[in-house]
Amino acid sequence: MNDLFTEAPGASPSGPVPDRARPLADRMRPRHWREVVGQDHLLGEGKPLRTALESGQIHSLVFWGPPGTGKTTLARLIAQAADARFLTLSAVLAGVKDIRAAVETAQ
Repeated sequence: MNDLFTEAPGASPSGPVPDRARPLADRMRPRHWREVVGQDHLLGEGKPLRTALESGQIHSLVFWGPPGTGKTTLARLIAQAADARFLTLSAVLAGVKDIRAAVETAQ
């Protein structure tokens, strides 16, 4: 992608969604944890999460906060850094069956 408004090379109407059709917030989302802005208390120099990411020693984490603050984005980036699979479940929409399937997949 050259910029926010240029279609990704090789994108076709029947293939992946062209970049220009993705919401701006999605196009602006960081692609690496080092691109995250405004989380210096977590990712600043010498902070435990940054140290864990740099050393490859990722640990269990719980993110809490209002919608739109980057919790899911940061979790995806951490999973990417750890070369781990990321599975999304909505607490509002997921049922017991969905949670059991996710646990089975994780095992």
